Amino acid sequence: MTLTEQWLEFAPKPPELTDDQKWHAFLSYRSAHRPWVIQLYDILRHLGFEVFLDQYVLAASSTLISGLAEGLEKSASGILVWSTTTQDSEWCKKECDAMESRATRDNNYHYVVVTLDRVDLPFWAKQRIYIDFSEYREGPSGVGLLKLLYGIQGKPLPHGAVHLATKIDEEVQHTLASIRAATKIGDCERLLELAISGSPAWTASALLGSQVAESLIKIKCFDDALTVVTDLEKRFPKAIRPQQLKGLALAKKGDWKKAQIVLGELEESGEQDPETLGIYARTWMDRYQESKDPRHLACSRDFYARAFKNAPGDFYTGINAAAKSVLMGELPAARDYAEKVEKIVGSKKVDGDYWMTATVAEVQLIKQNYPRAAELYQAAVNMAPEEIGSHESTWLQAKRLMAVLKPSQADHDLVAKAFSHLPP
Repeated sequence: MTLTEQWLEFAPKPPELTDDQKWHAFLSYRSAHRPWVIQLYDILRHLGFEVFLDQYVLAASSTLISGLAEGLEKSASGILVWSTTTQDSEWCKKECDAMESRATRDNNYHYVVVTLDRVDLPFWAKQRIYIDFSEYREGPSGVGLLKLLYGIQGKPLPHGAVHLATKIDEEVQHTLASIRAATKIGDCERLLELAISGSPAWTASALLGSQVAESLIKIKCFDDALTVVTDLEKRFPKAIRPQQLKGLALAKKGDWKKAQIVLGELEESGEQDPETLGIYARTWMDRYQESKDPRHLACSRDFYARAFKNAPGDFYTGINAAAKSVLMGELPAARDYAEKVEKIVGSKKVDGDYWMTATVAEVQLIKQNYPRAAELYQAAVNMAPEEIGSHESTWLQAKRLMAVLKPSQADHDLVAKAFSHLPP
């Protein structure tokens, strides 16, 4: 029996629904986490569970409040996705109160709390089964996934299931290390070799495939990335991350028109997470570079600003809202965004994290602290020497900003030195 077959054998089967039940599980989440939640939705549906997920269940004419209330009441169990952004959502708090009330009066009702980052759980959540998925950004996997599946049925994990899931966890962590290593040396062939694996760690969710596609984009293997995401779309048709990466690969390749179609459709279908809005905002910037129409620049800035408002801990959208404000000549707004981002990322390099370090550098650039910005840009490049696509994006942004900020020639050259390896 293959590992995949063993996985399916251990995964608990959904119970029979009673006459007054319509769903095996109700998913409660904040819109910023929809891509992760859809990965979970895909897995549950694959295993035969009927799942209440608002965007797939509620018709356009439905009343949101009554529809969600009915969905929760007719569900046999609940899954509450919790994070640092969820704790500020009054709506999510109401749903978790409803789940707690239901569990108190119905011993057959179980709900599981899932954490997506290092959030400090409220007291009530610590009294329930909770599972930490903070290391699984793209979707659930391994031991945590099996705990969730058994937890919503109020069952303990069988010993054999723990052993198998631990193997899958180990494979995921080993493969992520292999992906990072191949990315660091710019090895497209190795990344594509990893992507054809058929093991459970690859077939349970789009996690690893998405990581490969993202890495291929970083090292400018755009066509290879599109090949990987096309395969992911076939295997995980409702997963959002492959679609986001498809849009990003198209945009990086220079085809902003096709990228806008992909990302615009995601945005119109209700995807308001920072990743979707952030990449979509980038395509409006690409469009502005061709059209020179200030409305397109404003559209880019506004999408970044909306994404940052939705997820105020997301430094990527925050720094881009700041940068686009600079380009629009709105320097007070730009500095305000930059100050907010600095509170998130700090003012020092972050070892092993190119984009966060590059963001710290960009904050200093917008604050017109050019020597410090130059030092941080160089630190970012040094920690990811083969991510040429990332370097090019960072340098392009810096050049645009300096064209407006007008540093001295000496300061301009100091910043440019970090990117002297790039073609002119």
